[in-house]
Parts: sequence; structure tokens; C-alpha cells
Amino acid sequence: MAASSLDQTDKALLRLLQDNANLTTKELSEKLHLSPTPVYERQKRLEKEGYIEKYVAVLNKEKLGKKLIVFCNVKLKQHERGMGEKFVNAINNMPDVMECYNISGEYDFMLKILVEDMPQYQDFIMNKLTLIENIGSTHSMFVMGEIKRSLAYTI
Repeated sequence: MAASSLDQTDKALLRLLQDNANLTTKELSEKLHLSPTPVYERQKRLEKEGYIEKYVAVLNKEKLGKKLIVFCNVKLKQHERGMGEKFVNAINNMPDVMECYNISGEYDFMLKILVEDMPQYQDFIMNKLTLIENIGSTHSMFVMGEIKRSLAYTI
């Protein structure tokens, strides 16, 4: 099912769940002006069809001591399939890397890294990232202030 085949109620349900996944079926049904059973069935169908991947708690990074966000661009030396897979596998096993994108342009990958402070980032670079085979170069950009952060998609 493509997004265009979602009806307005499906879209409204997805928007509500993106805003607060803790809403009960009863609360959702009141907001959607439907009885609980069809809301429950719609939610289960959207889960089954893959529109809803999972439910998570969004944590406060500052309270957890994670105050430095870094975007790090990485260029590989070689672009053979096996070398790229090794890089991806290594990145997937690094909890400080919050997101990783394969990008076009001068660099091959863009990482979003969340650490406590600059010394911890330096440790990450020296003792984790640079140990990955085939890294040609990196370029780090440090976030000075977070202007907008959204976890919700426009539906």
C-alpha cells in the first residue's frame, strides 16, 4: 500500500501516534471520532503493512550527559563492495553513531554522532573511527545550537 492509498483517518491516526505513541486506543478513538474497535484494527493494519515500524521513547540527551552533536563526513579510500560493507558493519556496532547516511558528493558517508564533550569525541575519532579499515579522510562539523528537531514525517 502506497502512502497515497491511505485515507484521511489513517493519516490522522499516524499523525496522532507520531505526536504521542502512548495514547490508548480509547484516547485515539475519541480524537478520531470513531469507536475503539476500528481504531485498534486500523493501527494493527498500519503496523502489519509496515507504516509503523516500532514505538520508542525519545530521551533527553542533555539529562543523559550527551551534550555534543557532531556531523562527521567520511571518505573511503576504496569503493569495493566488501570494503563498504566492512565500514557499514563497523558503524552499526558503534553506539555513539546515532545515524549514518550513504551520501553523494565529495564524501561517501555522513555520520551523526552524539557524545558528552570534545574529549569524548576525540576518543571516538582516535580509538574507534580511525581504526576502521579503508577510511581515507574525515571532516567534522560541530553543532553550536539545535534550531529544529522533528521525529515526525509529514503525512
